[in-house]
Amino acid sequence: MSTQQHYVRALDSLDWRVAQDFEANFRWEYADGRERLLALYRKGKRQQWDSDERIDWSQSLDPENPAGMPDQMLSIYGSPAWNRMNASERIRLRHHIQAWQLSQFLHGEQGALVCTAKIVQQVPNLDAKFYAATQVMDEARHVEAFSRLLHEKYQLVYPINPHLQSLIDDTLRDSRWDMTYLGMQVLIEGVALAAFGLLRDFATNPLSKSVTAYVMQDEARHVAFGRLALRDYYPELTDHERDEREEFVVEGCYLLRDRFLGEEVWECLGLPVDECKEWVDRSELMKVYRTSLFSRIVPTIRDIGLWGPRVRKAYADMGILGYADADAEQLGQQDEQVARELDARLGEIRRTAASAQ
Repeated sequence: MSTQQHYVRALDSLDWRVAQDFEANFRWEYADGRERLLALYRKGKRQQWDSDERIDWSQSLDPENPAGMPDQMLSIYGSPAWNRMNASERIRLRHHIQAWQLSQFLHGEQGALVCTAKIVQQVPNLDAKFYAATQVMDEARHVEAFSRLLHEKYQLVYPINPHLQSLIDDTLRDSRWDMTYLGMQVLIEGVALAAFGLLRDFATNPLSKSVTAYVMQDEARHVAFGRLALRDYYPELTDHERDEREEFVVEGCYLLRDRFLGEEVWECLGLPVDECKEWVDRSELMKVYRTSLFSRIVPTIRDIGLWGPRVRKAYADMGILGYADADAEQLGQQDEQVARELDARLGEIRRTAASAQ
């Protein structure tokens, strides 16, 4: 069935064209390369996987709570709107919020697919082209996995959130190669990685958990790629160039924060949009949830050297400055370990089932 038939509302167009103007860089020296980036490239080659084989798509979802998430993770849980709902309305809300979140993952992964293909063309270093090429395959696999989850299991898709679309648009239109890294590898992938982590850690449905865990294993490398490439390049910037990047970071983080207000869901379900937005914006639970989504971005921004007064003030205003001391590399290693442990558990289940036949 066409995706168009699963969208919550008819779209004016199924195509989005972004005009771009940038140079494609070729490099005729094939023997140089930074060891850490080449090591990441080798890891990217080793860790390729097939979603048809690694994920058990025969698993079903609970129609009343597809991912098996606690209600406390719903952004309007405990609000007046939530308290007015009956049981069937809450079931519908769970379905729509989870489908909306997965839809944004899907659209963001397609954005990452296009941006990483652009990085392959733009970036001047061959070692970065090598790694970015493995990421293009990763992103295609992620689009495939989230698309299949939404089509086959949820049968409901939301359009791209306008705040996310705006940031992808800004990232693609900028002709400077490092801005593609900054917008996608650091900001969009960073907040997605944290959001994936919340779904992976709180979901009780095995299918939802495995899809997000395996995607996170790849995403941990992607964020590391952006961090390594920009950490080498940004010390060379002038003060003016660094100010431009810091302004982009601040604006991008506000866009990412606001995309979790969920206006599209409240409107689709006929809920009072302003009331729900105000609750999400003021709820202490949602403040903790929304700030936690920046746990991967803040230490990376500090590590790559975009840590001027403008960035620090914005992060203090958003309540996320405290993440600056987090170890981004260690978090990535934990993501990879969780995926390995999940593989081991699923392998044991399959072996047990096979021996019982």
